[in-house]
Amino acid sequence: MTETAAGLPPVEYAVAVERYLAAAGLAEGSRRIYRIALHTWAWALADRPAPTGAERRRARPPVLPLALLDHPDAAGRLRAALTHRGADTDPRTLNRELSTLRAAVAWWRAHGWIDGDPTTGLSPRPLPEPAATAGPLTPDELHALFALRAPLREQTLWHLLHESAAAIEAVLALDTDHLDLPHRRTRPGHAPVHWRAGTARLLPLLIAGRGTGPLFLTDRRAPAGTPAADRCPYTGRARLSYRRAAELFTTHAGVLGPGRTLRQLRTGR
Repeated sequence: MTETAAGLPPVEYAVAVERYLAAAGLAEGSRRIYRIALHTWAWALADRPAPTGAERRRARPPVLPLALLDHPDAAGRLRAALTHRGADTDPRTLNRELSTLRAAVAWWRAHGWIDGDPTTGLSPRPLPEPAATAGPLTPDELHALFALRAPLREQTLWHLLHESAAAIEAVLALDTDHLDLPHRRTRPGHAPVHWRAGTARLLPLLIAGRGTGPLFLTDRRAPAGTPAADRCPYTGRARLSYRRAAELFTTHAGVLGPGRTLRQLRTGR
């Protein structure tokens, strides 16, 4: 290892993680996600099972030397962790976290802090076949979905997607001042979206007290660096992302059976 402009090479893995994140120029929200991913791999390097669920976000990673990445067993430990986590982790999430580790390892190697690359030979998990070819939800499935005690935001989004048949991206890009509530449509000059009685009943409740800003919001305040167009000026929360909307739907729609997706809400009319 060599001394760099960033100072002496870090001895501990966790310190190397913080050096990498500080140099990556990430927004706070992204930095937090990257940190969780890199800390999770630390458990594998220590040959210990990683915490899962909410505990994974709060757990303090094991203290271990960065040089452990150059140990002959490092690649095997990472490979075993990849296989083990693949049994109960979404492959897209796992592949993203593997990519995060590879990027960090490349940066550490470029600074001379480690010599080898234990991620070489680790293959991304195969992704499931896209469910875009699946047909729309049946009337019985829709009835069961809309009868769920799901939050107002989710019920409004699901009704709007079903009644409008609009692209999910277009719906999530809507702002509250794009809506023409009396005529059940968006105002001229915006993506044309029309809805029916179910959505018309829910929308006023969802936007109560908000005259502008994103229509669908996250549960938390927007991280630093979020563009003003994607931040609610009243609550400080961010625009709901496609990824998060899909995750929430999958969680709630599990009562209908596996494999249900947001795109199946569209009637195609």
